[in-house]
Amino acid sequence: MTLTPVLTDNWGDERSWTLRAYEERGGYGALKKALGQDPAAIVEQVKDSGLRGRGGAGFPTGMKWGFIPQDNPNPKYLVVNADESEPGTCKDIPLMMANPHVLVEGVAISSYAIRAHTAFIYIRGEVLHVIRRVQRAVEEAYRAGHLGTNIHGSGYDLDVIVHAGAGAYICGEETALLEGLEGRRGQPRLRPPFPAVAGLYASPTVINNVESIASVPSIVEHGAEWFASMGTEKSKGYGIFSLSGHVTNPGQFEAPLGITLRELIDLAGGIRAGHELKFWTPGGSSTPLLTDEHLDVPLDFEAVGAAGSMLGTRALQIFDETTCVVRAVLRWTEFYKHESCGKCTPCREGTWWLVQVLSRLEQGQGDESDLDLLLDQCDNILGRSFCALADGAVSPISSSIEYFRDEYLAHLTEGGCPFDPAASTVFAPATAGASA
Repeated sequence: MTLTPVLTDNWGDERSWTLRAYEERGGYGALKKALGQDPAAIVEQVKDSGLRGRGGAGFPTGMKWGFIPQDNPNPKYLVVNADESEPGTCKDIPLMMANPHVLVEGVAISSYAIRAHTAFIYIRGEVLHVIRRVQRAVEEAYRAGHLGTNIHGSGYDLDVIVHAGAGAYICGEETALLEGLEGRRGQPRLRPPFPAVAGLYASPTVINNVESIASVPSIVEHGAEWFASMGTEKSKGYGIFSLSGHVTNPGQFEAPLGITLRELIDLAGGIRAGHELKFWTPGGSSTPLLTDEHLDVPLDFEAVGAAGSMLGTRALQIFDETTCVVRAVLRWTEFYKHESCGKCTPCREGTWWLVQVLSRLEQGQGDESDLDLLLDQCDNILGRSFCALADGAVSPISSSIEYFRDEYLAHLTEGGCPFDPAASTVFAPATAGASA
């Protein structure tokens, strides 16, 4: 299977993030084409393309747009979720750095399709360099007439606001993002009502991931059939796969959905020399672990789900045999404990207790019954929290016990972790005599 560079095609161009570089490749041509069509036709085109949300859930994008009640007298809003925070995920931030105008053009087309006249791009607050780059791209688009009043003489008006979040992982959850955008503490809302009916400022709102919106210009430009010709039967199109960890050349690889990890590892130069794959995450740390048995599972929503995990954000974290799975899972769980918003008891209290038991096991304390206690805690958390954060927290724990129970027990029999922490690092330690 070959790579399909679309969103990443211009990443190697000189000053690829500028309006001039983007327009030299035909940028904003899709917007002009879209403005000549009926908004409803664009919604149908996105539906026909089979584009599914690239933020993790995989919900059909065009269907989500179709939920907006056009007879509602309130304003319609488009909100772009650029709060990329999932451990291991690294696609939206490099996309906004290297090619921000494809996102801005996607925002303009998507807003026109749902008849919104105000759009927000909600970016994680820590990535100040990304915020500045997207702000500059929006400014350039205004000056060129791609945004603002009467865009290209079409009579359509659109304002785009770049909003810096406060840096909370929970704001990747769409309703918590809306809370943050309205100036409140980022905590998920009770649903219904759903954002399509009562979202931002209690008005109809579409919330989509950066990559989802950035994919829209190519669909308008080349057609729904072109997009649907890539990928698999139910998982259409291309996507950015982020490989990190113990591979020779980590990075982003844009390929059709359905490519396998084996193919991606080959493209990344293989597992680092002298080592072999032990376990990996298909969609970031909130998805159940997979092992070398799953190297040939097609990376699409259905096949990964059938294998017992989730495609998620295609954050492929690769770990070789030097890695202690217990330590890795503990580190992730500490992250979820820290990032819990505290709104519901199963997550607020549950993640704390998960860390306590995992820490004890990682240090070689306790006994085998603690594994059953840990699984019982996971069972009491899964599906009982206000949002999916807690579900994500238990996924690596339960799956790691399923595949690596003996490794947990080895910590108990040996009185601590049998793995050398230094051996797990991606980069070899400095040789003796090397300068600091």
